[in-house]
Order: sequence, then C-alpha cells, then structure tokens
Amino acid sequence: MRTDSSPGTLPAREHLPAGDAGTPVLDVVIPVYNEEKDLQPCVLRLHDHLKRTFPYAFRITIADNASTDTTPQVSRRLEAELPEVRAFRLEQKGRGRALRTVWSASDAPILAYMDVDLSTDLNALLPLVAPLISGHSDLAIGSRLSRSSRVVRGAKREFISRSYNLILRGSLQARFSDAQCGFKAIRRDVAQVLLPLIEDTGWFFDTEMLVLAERAGLRIHEVPVDWVDDPNSTVHIVKTATDDLKGVWRVGKALASGSLPLDRIARPFGDDPRDREIKDVPKGLARQLVGFCVVGALSTLFYLLLYSGFRVFTGSQIANALALLVSAIANTAANRRLTFGVRGRGGAVRHQAQGLVVFGIGLALTSGSLAALNAASSNPAHSTELAVLIAANLAATVLRFLLFRAWVFPDRRDTDSTVVASHLPVATPSSPTYSTAQPGHYGPLPQRPTGAPHPTYDTTQFRAGEAADGSWRDATMQLQPVRPHDTDSRDSR
Repeated sequence: MRTDSSPGTLPAREHLPAGDAGTPVLDVVIPVYNEEKDLQPCVLRLHDHLKRTFPYAFRITIADNASTDTTPQVSRRLEAELPEVRAFRLEQKGRGRALRTVWSASDAPILAYMDVDLSTDLNALLPLVAPLISGHSDLAIGSRLSRSSRVVRGAKREFISRSYNLILRGSLQARFSDAQCGFKAIRRDVAQVLLPLIEDTGWFFDTEMLVLAERAGLRIHEVPVDWVDDPNSTVHIVKTATDDLKGVWRVGKALASGSLPLDRIARPFGDDPRDREIKDVPKGLARQLVGFCVVGALSTLFYLLLYSGFRVFTGSQIANALALLVSAIANTAANRRLTFGVRGRGGAVRHQAQGLVVFGIGLALTSGSLAALNAASSNPAHSTELAVLIAANLAATVLRFLLFRAWVFPDRRDTDSTVVASHLPVATPSSPTYSTAQPGHYGPLPQRPTGAPHPTYDTTQFRAGEAADGSWRDATMQLQPVRPHDTDSRDSR
C-alpha cells in the first residue's frame, strides 16, 4: 500500500480517463483480404455481441488490404447500414501494414483486432480489454495454449503453433504463451510509442510487437480463450512460417546488437516500485550481483579453455597472460550487456579500456599478495599460498564489482527524466482525437452514442508516425504525475 511518504514515485496507472461523448472507447479492427463471403456474417455477429455485452461506446473498423474481389463493396454496405462500422481501404497487402495504419489513425483509447473467421469465442473480448481500460496492463492477448483454454483444431496446426512458440522462447526468451492467436488489444498511448519500432508488415507483426513490448518492460495480460479452427483458412502455412523465422532472426539480431531503442518505451506508462528512490536501497543491486557472479563463473571456465588451448603452443606464462587478457575483455563485454544492461556500441571502447584498468588492479592485488607472502617467508607452505590467493582473489572480485558499478557502468537513469515518443501520428481534422481530461478530473467513460457522426479516415498512404505531408515530426512527451505529490484529496488518510 502506498502512503503519502512514498518517495520518488512515477505517475500511477489510472483507469482510462474520459473523452468526448462521441469517441468510442474500443476500436476493433478486422483485417481482411478477399473475404467477400465471411465478412458480413463476421461483422454482424461481432456488432450484435458488442451491442449486447460491451458497456461502452465502440467501433468496428474493416481494414481491407488490397482485396481483389467484392470485399470493398461489402465493407461500404456494412458501413452504410451500421453506425458503429467503418470501412478502410489500403492498396497494399499485409495484415501488419493494415493494423499499423488503422491503429495509428484511430482516436479510440483501446485498440484491438481479431481475425475475420471469428475462431475465438467472443465472450473473451471484454476480459481482453478490461485490464487495458483499468490501466492494469499495456497489451492483452488471447492464448490458445493456456491450460484452461478449450481448443478444437487439427494435429498439424497444433504442432506448428507449439513449435513456433518454443522457437520464440528459445531464441528470443519470450515469456508470453501464444504469439499467433488473432485476438489482441493494446492501449492507444502505448501503440503510439511502440508501432514506429515495428518493421514487419505481414503475419510476423504480432510477434514483433509482443517481443519488443516484453523487452521494454511493458505489461502483457493473457486471456485463456476457446478457439475452433477454421478448416477453410487461406493462410499459406509454409510461406508464413518462413517469413516468421526470418523475422525471428532479424529481431534477435537487433536485440543482440542493442540497435533497438527500447529505452524509449521502458516504463513510461505507470508507477513501477523498482523505480522508486528509497533511501539506503541501491537500485538493481541484487540483480547485478547475480549477473556478476554468473558472468564471473562463465569467465573462469572460458579462461581455463583458453589457457589449455594456448598452452599447446606457448609456455605457461605467455598462455596465462593471453588467456587472462582475452577472458578479461569477454568478461567486461558480458558484464556491460548482461549485468549492467548497457546496449549499443556507444562507449564500448572506453568501457573496455576501463575494464582492462580494473583487471590490472585485480592482477596487481593478487600478484602483490604473493610477493608480500614471499617477502615475509622464504619458503611458505603450499596451503598458505592457496589461502592467500583465495583471499586476494575474493578481494579483487569485490573490488572489480564495485569499480564496475561505480566507475565503468554507473547508473545514469536519474539524469534522464524525459520519455521520448518519437514519430507519433498526427491527427487530421477529419479524424477527431481522443482528448484526455486533466489529471485528477476524471469522469465516467463515454457510453454508446445514439447518433454520433461518422469520423472519416484519410486514405493517403503513409507509415505509422509519418505525417500526411510526408514529414517526420518530433514529438517529445514529458510525462507529468497524475498526482504530483502522490496524494489524493479524496483520501481521508
């Protein structure tokens, strides 16, 4: 429980603030390509379900990505008949491209999508978006692989789905259970920052979005779903699987090199107790100690392998010096990335130089201990030498960790208080934006409008974050506390 004296808190996650009366809370996007037969039954069923069960205003957006049959005509007819339905046409294929374009232009605070076959039971829709409305989570996904999910599908698709998720866990360390289920939602403020970082425009779009969100520390909520396979699905499994594996390689390479600016979206959307400045509790000390110990153990094994290899060609002293030098460089690089979380190539050479200085200090400490022992005793016992070396190495290890933490990789998070949300989409006059209330003045969520005007989409083709005039506009977002002093006038305490 937070108290008035809680120091250093970020803005608390709040229930979704109210907007204009005609602004829908939820925008459900249905990406389609040549779905003239299934589109109308899908939209009518979804519309009826939302009318009966969803307590807030909603919109259904049909994202037609370059269909060549009568899908565009069906979309326009549904838009004319149902006030909550909008039709959007893209001239290029790609489910990811359709989702990114429509989500970037939408004014709804909660953005979702589902496949046109409606394989997922719609009763999971409200549980999917509720954590986003409440502010508890940043993204939400339906999972067919949860123990409590009830799924009907063939052995072939079951094998492919589980194999793909095992690949994600093994290669990208993904912890979410189901990347491919066509049933997901995201908060609009999160999407504005996350979408410009996603490169894929096809079926890998979902996976890339989830991996980046998870690596950035965003909260992903999973909902067990009931799911029935569509035997008439037009998805080309082999091509999709090949493209997905290429995407896994591309994202994994980018994560390993540190080229993705994930710090741009790390923890900007709510209070995280790990970010609080609590007196006498150093930030991340426990995690860094564990990482340092693991890297140290692996470095020792690496040193022994190198020494054994060099010893074949050179004497013991040269082999020892070479093995120590190479293992020290590897140790600094590993601690830089894994223990202290420094990404990118900036400052890498300086860090390595400082690491060699730290290594030299440790080497001088151990060598000096042996020299002092030999000076004190002309013929020290072997057990005494071992005891001195163990003590000296322990002292050198502690000193190395302290120097790494305080000098080589100091924590500079306190000096960076601005969260950059670059390339945010620019709203057009024909597309009303979602206007949030002032902090501390939240009202009820808008209910369904009775005769809301139809907002129109600008069909000019542009990437997420690019303005209609082709320019890229800088948008630096300074987050302000919802309750600046972490107090609430309504709280009698």
